Amino acid sequence: MSDDPISVYERLLETPELFAAIEEEAGPEFAVQQRLRKRFDDAVVRLALTLRDLRKRGAVKFSRAGQMWFDRTGLEQSTPEAVAQHKAARFAAAERPVLDLCSGIGADAIALAEAGPVLTVDRSPLAGWMTRENARVYGCADRIEIRTADVTAVETSGRLVHIDPDRRPGGGRGAGQRTIRVEEAEPGLDYLNSLIETARGGAIKLSPAANFGGKFPECEVELTSLHGECKEATIWFGALRSESLFRATVLPEGATLAGDPWSARGPLAPLGRYLLDPDPAVVRGGLVDVACEQLGFSRLDPEEEYLTSDTLPDSPFVQAFEVLAELSNNDTELRSYFRGSAIGQVEIKCRHVPVAVEAVRRKLPLPGREAAVLIYARLQGRTRAVVARRIPRPGTGGAGAALPN
Repeated sequence: MSDDPISVYERLLETPELFAAIEEEAGPEFAVQQRLRKRFDDAVVRLALTLRDLRKRGAVKFSRAGQMWFDRTGLEQSTPEAVAQHKAARFAAAERPVLDLCSGIGADAIALAEAGPVLTVDRSPLAGWMTRENARVYGCADRIEIRTADVTAVETSGRLVHIDPDRRPGGGRGAGQRTIRVEEAEPGLDYLNSLIETARGGAIKLSPAANFGGKFPECEVELTSLHGECKEATIWFGALRSESLFRATVLPEGATLAGDPWSARGPLAPLGRYLLDPDPAVVRGGLVDVACEQLGFSRLDPEEEYLTSDTLPDSPFVQAFEVLAELSNNDTELRSYFRGSAIGQVEIKCRHVPVAVEAVRRKLPLPGREAAVLIYARLQGRTRAVVARRIPRPGTGGAGAALPN
């Protein structure tokens, strides 16, 4: 019997009772495999156990992960459901079908298909197989056409396109070392810029750590975070870009902050009642000064992303900390403060100040039961240690929730 990957996935698809058998088993995985192999095909058992683990991991990305089909690389590189749905909203009124190039396991295609037909293209037959089965899980398989091909051979003129270049180049999706250089992705920068010229509009998905700066003139760069972690840089071009150069979007709130990083200048101020830590999407998008101007915050230092305010902000773009003490970066002063406090546990944060976190933690007397945060930051040129209390994040309210024209 052939053990090519699609064949094994097909056999597992036809053996749903194996998943029930796995749930009934207990004990070391090797022993579990041995028992299951007496009843089921060896390759199918191995895949089922792997897929069980991937589905558990996938639950942080997908609401229906327990029924979906993954391989390790496909899950790792897939767009989280909330991020895919956010992007798909710009395509909602697009002419159909939308092209989804380098489609992987189908996460973006499924979100795009909510509004109409999608044509996916990926050179991996297994990726196409998983896209089809995952689309069935989400009830949109009838709106997704799947093609196995080299995306660079697909006609894109006048079309709306989403593309997720392979960040592990080298002979098949997931084959090589992961890269953050746009030039080393497949397809690379030359193709992406030609796509921008020929397609009517669309989105290029990149790692938020990618070297996208200056690579895509006349495009909009959106940094998107989910639950406080920056997940994606999206290059919007053509008919789907807005007038803004850079944008930071915070999910699940759906708030968005846009502006020109080079023209904004946030005011400097001494540390106020609250120290504010900008969302990673704001920082990676270079929008710290834009946030200051639009939301009324001040910078603590020209080179430091931490901000300050005397009033508690109702904004998803920052995590607020109520300042309890501002201390020098001096071990004796720090130990004296903590020794006389009611603090029993401490979180240590820093951005540009090098700190040996565990070494600092071992030095601190923590006599009490309260929780606090110790933040090392530059305040107008001097390194200071700020003791603070984390404020629970606000709800969905706050400025900037609407996408400007």
